[in-house]
Amino acid sequence: MTPAARLSAAIEVFADIETRRRPAADALKDWGLSHRFAGSSDRAAISGQVYDALRRKASSAWLMDAATPRAALIGMLRRERGLDVEAIAALCSGARFAPAPLTDAERTALASHSLANAPPAVAGDYPNWLDPHFTRMFGDARAAEGAALATRAPLDLRVNTLNAEREEILPKLAHLAAEPTRWSPFGVRIWLSADAKSPAIHAEPPYRKGEIEIQDEGSQLAALFAGVRPGEQVIDLAAGAGGKTLALAAAMENRGQIYATDIDKRQLVPIHERIARAGARNIQVRTPRGEADAVADLAGRADLVLIDAPCTGTGTWRRNPDAKWRVRPGALAERLTQQAELLDRAATLVKRGGRIAYITCSVLAEENNDQVTAFVARNPGFSLEKPAEMAQMLGERAYLFTRAALISGEGLLMTPRRTDTDGFFTSLIRRTA
Repeated sequence: MTPAARLSAAIEVFADIETRRRPAADALKDWGLSHRFAGSSDRAAISGQVYDALRRKASSAWLMDAATPRAALIGMLRRERGLDVEAIAALCSGARFAPAPLTDAERTALASHSLANAPPAVAGDYPNWLDPHFTRMFGDARAAEGAALATRAPLDLRVNTLNAEREEILPKLAHLAAEPTRWSPFGVRIWLSADAKSPAIHAEPPYRKGEIEIQDEGSQLAALFAGVRPGEQVIDLAAGAGGKTLALAAAMENRGQIYATDIDKRQLVPIHERIARAGARNIQVRTPRGEADAVADLAGRADLVLIDAPCTGTGTWRRNPDAKWRVRPGALAERLTQQAELLDRAATLVKRGGRIAYITCSVLAEENNDQVTAFVARNPGFSLEKPAEMAQMLGERAYLFTRAALISGEGLLMTPRRTDTDGFFTSLIRRTA
């Protein structure tokens, strides 16, 4: 396919997403099935354009004075890809399979409009209803924080230290230009260009041998900050597919015991295969059955209860750009209820002197600071650990990390703008009585 034909296809897919209000992945899959002549490079380029347009949907509409799928894609080429008017006009030539030629209004918009006077939610490309929440968290920096959340994320891997060391893995992934992550001592990063196909990590020998896992650096750090030690008794209350569970197992050197469960047993399906591949021998999966609590028998026994809480996912918008336009205030209210319930459940499981690690992939204070503050207020036998002390797990990197992350009395917040990771909040709460 020509670059112009790819752009036409991206406009078509974007229109499908908007009209049918469906996930981008589903729309792209259906387009690929109905256009089997398109090669893998074509599909990757189209996917990249669609996701970039979703990332910059608000700012593109502002630049183009229109909120159509065509405006979203053309505006993205100017905003995200940095193409000038003539380069965009060359793509929109009206030739066979190419978009229609630029109108005079489109040319004028591309040449003269800017984001200089755009509202923060537009410049930051986030839903307008979230602006008060972003204002509370980031103040005048909210547009910059939102814009960073609208960039494309790199591919991060965690080296499974049960089976390998990072120094061994980097040469094995040299063909992917892999490099060490900035903060995580066992992280590997692969940068991806705008139209690049995502590398087939699952086919790489280190992956098949259980030496690496796909995990954002922020998620790696959140697990690390829990401060787990070999020999401890650990409960992962929202284990899902097991990303943080496996990180804890590696940190524990396969000693002690991890009980992994989740309120939604469907989320646990992938964990079994991942445990086997990683060589983790200290994980027991507790699948919930009916209304019974799968870990009720562990009450008062845990050294650590980890809560990777269900949340709005605002911190993962780099990877899920269509999700940010689908999130609604009702979803936030529902998540707040679930988070509070998980925290109260954790309080019954942790022993005196033990701790609760509360983690979200959200940047909203309501899901982060407010939740742990409210929990401690209604549970006087618990107190918050100093967030800066969690960062000491990074050793010599700790000082620079604490200057980069947003530190509060309740925990620490990572964001793409500050730490070049996904957005993650981590708080450590200790049971004192």
